[in-house]
Amino acid sequence: MKSFNVENVAFGNGNLTFILGPCVVESSEHALFMAREINDICKNVGVEFVYKSSFDKANRSSMESFRGQGMKFGLEILAQVKSEIGVPVITDVHETWQVEKVAAVADMIQIPAFLCRQTDLLIESARTGKAVNVKKGQFLSPWDAKNIVEKLRQAGSEKILLTERGASFGYNNLVVDLRSFPVMRSFGVPVVFDVTHSLQLPGGLGKATGGQAEYIEHFARAGVACGVDAVFMEVHDNPAKAPSDGPNQLPLNRLEKLLRKLKTIHEVVKS
Repeated sequence: MKSFNVENVAFGNGNLTFILGPCVVESSEHALFMAREINDICKNVGVEFVYKSSFDKANRSSMESFRGQGMKFGLEILAQVKSEIGVPVITDVHETWQVEKVAAVADMIQIPAFLCRQTDLLIESARTGKAVNVKKGQFLSPWDAKNIVEKLRQAGSEKILLTERGASFGYNNLVVDLRSFPVMRSFGVPVVFDVTHSLQLPGGLGKATGGQAEYIEHFARAGVACGVDAVFMEVHDNPAKAPSDGPNQLPLNRLEKLLRKLKTIHEVVKS
């Protein structure tokens, strides 16, 4: 497996790493608060993490859905998180023209699930030399994800992550096939389990996406027991008031207890 570091955070090589943060950049104050709280919790537990937040949520159920406050606003705040809290950051890109600007700030570039087959976006992201995390589309089988890895490698990327975030299961529902973890790891890249997006109910609220946050701990434990290399979870201090994806975000006050359990499970699996 091709393991690598992003700043001081290691992916692969037997590590269990975390990607954590609120769904979308809301304000400087909120981002710094969340990054500081998550950083303190991770230090207490003894795990490493990359701070995640999106400057734009381009894939929304409705024109009325909150998308964010723009790339300039979001990237400035993510740069502030990096400098003040001292943690690496990851955010999404949706179009090729965004990649260079995002790479100037973010330590990792994330490709959203619905864009995982966009060849030009993958190539442009690979050319930055930054780590690239691609979320496997809800419409793809795990073995189809090998083509994603090959595109990135051919474009020169040496730091690749594949993320499982559930597969479409009828209408307004997702299901996670645990076979996807060993299948995608067989491509020689670390595999991430996006727990919180796997618990979405896409479009389940009519003009917004629903979710089942009550099952986050169950899913996370299963994924770590299955041997994933990293766990992705959106975390919010008040999900009920979150402007985006509140129904499937993990409440901040549940994070430390869960991380401790996941660390224990990972140590058992490694042994």
